[in-house]
Amino acid sequence: MINYRPKYVSFDCYGTLINYEIDSATKKIVGDRISDGDWAAFRHTFSKYRYDQVLDAYRPYRDVLQDAFDRTCRKWNLESDPTAGDQFGDAVMSWEAHDDVPTPLAKMAEKYPLVILSNADTAFLDASVPKLGTPFHAVFTAEQAGYYKPRYQAFEYMVDQLDAKPEDFLHVSSHTRYDIMPMRDLGFPNLVMLRRGYDPAAHSYEYVDVDSLDELNQMLGID
Repeated sequence: MINYRPKYVSFDCYGTLINYEIDSATKKIVGDRISDGDWAAFRHTFSKYRYDQVLDAYRPYRDVLQDAFDRTCRKWNLESDPTAGDQFGDAVMSWEAHDDVPTPLAKMAEKYPLVILSNADTAFLDASVPKLGTPFHAVFTAEQAGYYKPRYQAFEYMVDQLDAKPEDFLHVSSHTRYDIMPMRDLGFPNLVMLRRGYDPAAHSYEYVDVDSLDELNQMLGID
């Protein structure tokens, strides 16, 4: 049973609040070396190498993206672009909030302290959080924690920094593998999936689906 009166409402950032336009950035770097017919398989490979890369020791986010792209290109017998990590990093810092985020997020901030736990370096959040147009109680990054999600230490860092407990949070993410699954393992009882089509459903992890932050505000008793 989810507690809709938490102490904190926490969020993943990229994909959940900020539009994660990695496909368009990837297409610019790859160009016509991947056919339209192979594109879905190539993007799937890249997404899985990005996930695998963050399971290792912390490295700056641009390096994570470069390493994942290098590995993808090797698998596809392509020559990688040594500037890909910087190009991806610049793209991330240019992305905007999802259109359906700023207004309901501002309403939520009037009632609850909002927190971000993001899989990026601090400089990326310094650029992205102002685009959300809402004050946050705390913003935590992989650089600060020294670990990327889904590593348990990333979530433990957030809890420790706020001198809180897992049950104090209602956490919102659009990613099952990065957020929902490890947080359930760690005993976070209040998990919400904002459905944006990134990950397949994993309802055995006992989260609640919503299609918008407006829907979540209704659950939180916010008009």
